[in-house]
Amino acid sequence: VTLAFSPVVHRRTIADFRTGGSFTQLHSAEPNKGDGIEIPFLTKSVPSDRSNDLLIGEDAGVYDWTNEKMGQLFERDWLTFFAAVGTILTAVAVLWVYPPTGYADDFTALLEGIAGGNSHIVTLMYGIIFPIVHSGLASLRPLGEQVVGARTWRVIFAFPSLCLAYSWITYFIAHAHDGFQFYDLSGSGTAHTIAWMINFASFFFLYPSVFNLKEVAAVEKPQVHLWETGIIRITRHPQFVGQAMWSVAHLAMVGTSFTALTMALLVGHHGFACWNGDRRLYDEHGEDFTKIKERTSVIPFQAIIEGRQVLPPDYYKELLRAPYALIAVGTLGAYFAHPYMQAGAALVKNSGLTEGGVVNGILS
Repeated sequence: VTLAFSPVVHRRTIADFRTGGSFTQLHSAEPNKGDGIEIPFLTKSVPSDRSNDLLIGEDAGVYDWTNEKMGQLFERDWLTFFAAVGTILTAVAVLWVYPPTGYADDFTALLEGIAGGNSHIVTLMYGIIFPIVHSGLASLRPLGEQVVGARTWRVIFAFPSLCLAYSWITYFIAHAHDGFQFYDLSGSGTAHTIAWMINFASFFFLYPSVFNLKEVAAVEKPQVHLWETGIIRITRHPQFVGQAMWSVAHLAMVGTSFTALTMALLVGHHGFACWNGDRRLYDEHGEDFTKIKERTSVIPFQAIIEGRQVLPPDYYKELLRAPYALIAVGTLGAYFAHPYMQAGAALVKNSGLTEGGVVNGILS
C-alpha cells in the first residue's frame, strides 16, 4: 500500500488546546482526503467525550498518521528523529558500552572496588547515583534550558541517564540471583504466567510524555506537558505504578536479597519522582495543575472511587490509540529478547575490565 503525505506546517491554535491537541501534533495545511487507508483508532485517534473535563490539560496519545511525514534531514520530521536517535545511541555505544573505547566497565569496576566486590552494595550505589543524576538533571531543566536551550538540555539529560541505566540493568541481570534465596518460583508455570501478565500490563503505565517521540529525541522542543486524559485518569503518576508492578512481577520470580534490594531502590526512586513531578508540574503550570491534581490521584482508581474523577462513557477511546499498540509490540519484543539480554549481561560480566577508553587514547 502506498501512503502519500500532504505538506504540513508546525502550528498550534487555542482551539487545538481546548480540544486536547498535543504540542507536538502536526496539523495539515491541506485536506488529507484520499491520503491512504485509515484504520480506526490506529491511524487516527478517536476523541472521547470530554464534556466533564476542565479542558485545561492535553489529550494524551493523540495521533493522526496523515499528519506525519519522513521529511528531510534537519527538518522536524521522522528522518531527523531516526538520525538523532542513531547518533545518541552510537555515542552511548562508543563512549560507554564498548569496553575498548567506553567507560561502563571502568565505572562498574570502580563501584565494585569501593564495595569490596559485594554486589548488594554495588546495586545500592547505582540506586543512589542514578536518581541523583536522572532526577537532578530533570530538576535543573528550567535553569539548563535558559543557558543552552531545551533541545541541547534534553541531550545533556539523556546521555548520562542512558549510560547509567544500561550499566545498572546489565549489572542487575548478571547478579539477580546473588545473595540469600528467600524462594525460587522461576520453575513454576503458574507463577511465570501471572508475573508475565503483570509485567506486560505495567508497560501501559508509561507516562504519556513518552508518547511524544520527537520530543524525547529533541527533534521538537521538549515540553513539560499537563495531561488530562488517558492513563492519567487512573493514576497521576503512572510510571510509579508501572515500576511497582514490574518490580513485584520480577521479585515474584526471583526471590533473592539482591533482587529485593534492587526492586526497592527502583520503586523508591519512582516514589520520590511523584513528589518531584508534582513540584515541577506546579512550577510550569501553576493553578491549572492544582485543579487537575484535585481530580486525580497517585493511588490507582482512588480519585474515581472518591468521585473526584469521572470516566467518560467512551473512555476506551483514550486507550485504543496507536502509542499503546506500539507499547504492546515493544513489550512483546522485549520479552522475547530476554535470552539475548541475559547473554549480553553474562558477556559483560565475564569480559572483565578493559581499562581506559577513547578519551585516554586521544589524550595519550
